[in-house]
Amino acid sequence: MDARSWDDGTWTTPPEAVVRDGSDLLVTAREASDFWRTTSYGFVHDDGHGLVAPFPDGSAVEVSFVADLVEQFDQAGILVRADEEHWVKAGVEYADGAMQLGAVVTSVVSDWSTGEVDWVGRVVTVRASRSGDALTVRARVDDEPWKLVRLAPIDPTLPWQAGPMVCGPSRAGLTVRFTSWTTGPADATLH
Repeated sequence: MDARSWDDGTWTTPPEAVVRDGSDLLVTAREASDFWRTTSYGFVHDDGHGLVAPFPDGSAVEVSFVADLVEQFDQAGILVRADEEHWVKAGVEYADGAMQLGAVVTSVVSDWSTGEVDWVGRVVTVRASRSGDALTVRARVDDEPWKLVRLAPIDPTLPWQAGPMVCGPSRAGLTVRFTSWTTGPADATLH
């Protein structure tokens, strides 16, 4: 994997603050920022913070960050986005009293899948790999083995972009320390 500069991306919605700390990027989410479309809740949010750059077929993107997420719906990870109706966010989110590893896949409407993990305060890496009409998402902490998060369909004709993501749906002041953003070839296997 090759390092990508924080300057390579464009924000989908500018965060409250962005600060460089050595090679790390500290991103503070705006209060009530999120990505979601319609399902169950009936609302549309497209004001989360994704730092995205082109994500061509046959490539992979990894984002690493410190999982200091301790309040309801704090979230960080990776955003894969074509437009406001076609995107995937994956990573960790604090929900209902526990840290959850999961993904939201959106094709006009959103879905949500989660599973509890004990990763508070650890360095999490989320990896999205694009191959034709498939997006494979994996995650791990530190140097532990990868966990499959999601194998999702995507429209290969859309102009996909990807990069770090943070949202603070329920509060102001969420700051996430991103430690790396890398790119490389797509995974050889889907799972």
